[in-house]
Amino acid sequence: MSIGQYAIIILVIIVNRLKELRKEKGLTQIQMQFLTGIDQSDYSKIENGKRYYTFEQCKRIALALDTSMDYLAGITDEKKPYKRK
Repeated sequence: MSIGQYAIIILVIIVNRLKELRKEKGLTQIQMQFLTGIDQSDYSKIENGKRYYTFEQCKRIALALDTSMDYLAGITDEKKPYKRK
């Protein structure tokens, strides 16, 4: 598998996880805007794979969706966040 193919697979995982978690929480993209400070149109682009999020945006999304950045990045399959201090 090429690096490009691997990148596409990871992007699909990220997009699916974002939509899935947001819908599980019963949140709209507008509500995500208020929770994360990310403009709804930018959030929509992130959720549809048309834009990547920054480290800070990933952190805000993970907090809003009560998950870990690792889960959003496809590193782990565990949705529950790590214990926070």
